[in-house]
Formats: sequence, C-alpha cells, structure tokens
Amino acid sequence: MAQEAQEAGPRIAAKERGPGPGRYFLPSTVGFSKHDATKKMEPAYSFGRRVPQKAMKDSPGPAYAVDPRMTRYGKDGTPRYSLFTRQQYQHSFQTPSPGTYNPQQVHPQGERTAPRYSMGFRTRFRKCDQNPSPSNYILPAVLGPSQPNKTSAASYSLIGRSSVGCYLEDLSKTPGPGHTQKVHPDVYMHKAPHYSLGSKSYMPEDNVQKPGPGAHHPENVRINRPAAPSYSLGIRHTEFTCPLILQD
Repeated sequence: MAQEAQEAGPRIAAKERGPGPGRYFLPSTVGFSKHDATKKMEPAYSFGRRVPQKAMKDSPGPAYAVDPRMTRYGKDGTPRYSLFTRQQYQHSFQTPSPGTYNPQQVHPQGERTAPRYSMGFRTRFRKCDQNPSPSNYILPAVLGPSQPNKTSAASYSLIGRSSVGCYLEDLSKTPGPGHTQKVHPDVYMHKAPHYSLGSKSYMPEDNVQKPGPGAHHPENVRINRPAAPSYSLGIRHTEFTCPLILQD
C-alpha cells in the first residue's frame, strides 16, 4: 500500500531513463521529399518557370545616336564658339613700369655728400685668418720657486720631525712597561661566578592536548537509564534536486 501511495503522487521526469520524444526522427507526412512510406501521399505539383520565347528580330533597333548636325553631305557649316580662359603670355621681358624708378631720391651728380654707413654682416673672409686671439696664450706664473725668468724669494716647507738623533730615539730597542699585556686576575686568583640571562627552558613533556575536568558532560548520559524514544527531523536527499545557481 505504501508503494502504491508513493506512485500515486507527482512523478519526477528525471526518473525516466528512457529516450525522450525528440529522440526519434520520424519521417514527415508533409511534402514530397522524405515522405512517410506508410502514409498516403497526395499528388504534389510544382510551379515551373516561363520558357523565354525566341526573338523574331535580331536587329539592334534605334540604338545608334546619330549626330543631328550631320547631314547626307557631311557636317553642316554652322559656326560654333566656346568660352576658354585668357591666354597666358610668355613673360620673356620683365621691363619695369614708369613708376618703378624714384629719380627724386638720387643725389645730384657732381655735388658733395656726407658719408653714410650701414651695419652689415661680418665678412666671411676672416675665417681663414689663423692668428690666435690675445687670450690664447698661457703665461707662466710669477709666484713660486720655479720661475724661469724671474727672481724668486726663498721658500720653506713644513715636514714631520725626524727621530734620528733626537732624544726620542730608542737606542736600546727594548720594550717598555706597557708593551706586554697584563694577565687578568681571574687566571691566577679565585674567579667569581658569572650569571647570564637566557631564555626560559621547559621540561620535556607530552604535547598531546588532554581534556580538562569540565570537558565531559556526564549528566547528559542516559544509556544506563530508561528513556522514551526520540526522533530527529533530517533532510531528504535526492539526486534530482537542482542546484542553486546565482549570477555573480
């Protein structure tokens, strides 16, 4: 009865493991191409195209464009004119016009005139002159002891003091009292204890975590006492559940 009641409910389409309706490609019952052989096919008519009629005349007809100015005697003698641009004359002679000259600005010949100067560019012919400039020579200095053509005063230099023949000269070559190192007193006397500050050390022990006194709940243990049956509500697992897909 439980199985019949379960089948009476809505059926899940995913449980049907057989092929669906679109699995098979049945022949069509419409049309002429690939028609179902088990069905009656009505006559099919096709629309053809009109057969072109053969032209009775093969002449081109009035396709030639005859010039209307042509006669049976040739071209007519009517004059024809066209508009063109003005002809460009060759400028072979550039003669000045009457207003080009200014004779009033010319000083009369034979009369004295004051000199007039103009500021022009520097001539290019001076580039070939290889004479050095005044600041091109480096004259020797007049200070110091090494002058080839000047009288120099006496010059003295400061150097370090020599120990040869001085009272600081060590003639015996023996070491002094501070030449040897002093022996530390801890070598030949009682050495005091020395203490250092190091890191804290731990004794070797088991590192496994063990439960404490409050980790157990003995009051919840009812295996040794009679108890009423208890049921839990779980979830139904099915392979036909669709996953939740969200758009990111």
